[in-house]
Amino acid sequence: MSRTVFCRKYQQELEGLDAPPMPGPKGQDIFENVSKKAWQEWMAHQTMLINEKRLNMMEPSTRAYLAEQMQKFLSGESYDAAEGYVPPEEQ
Repeated sequence: MSRTVFCRKYQQELEGLDAPPMPGPKGQDIFENVSKKAWQEWMAHQTMLINEKRLNMMEPSTRAYLAEQMQKFLSGESYDAAEGYVPPEEQ
C-alpha cells in the first residue's frame, strides 16, 4: 500500500511521493506535505514555464524564479502561467 500525506495544495489526504524530490530540508518538506498528484502537476507546469517563457536554466535568477513559483503553486497561492496559454479543458 502506498503512503498518504495531507496535501498542502489540495487540502486532503492523497498518495504521497515515493522519495524526496530533491535533497535537503525543502525536499523533505515536499515529501511530507505534497501529494504525488500535486508534484506531477508542478513538474508539467514548470516545464511549460521554461518552454513558453524561454527561461535559461543557467541563470541563477531563473532558478530563483522557479523556486518561488513552485512554492506558490504547491501552497495553492496565485502563480504565473504562460501568457496566452489556455488549459485543454477550457478550450
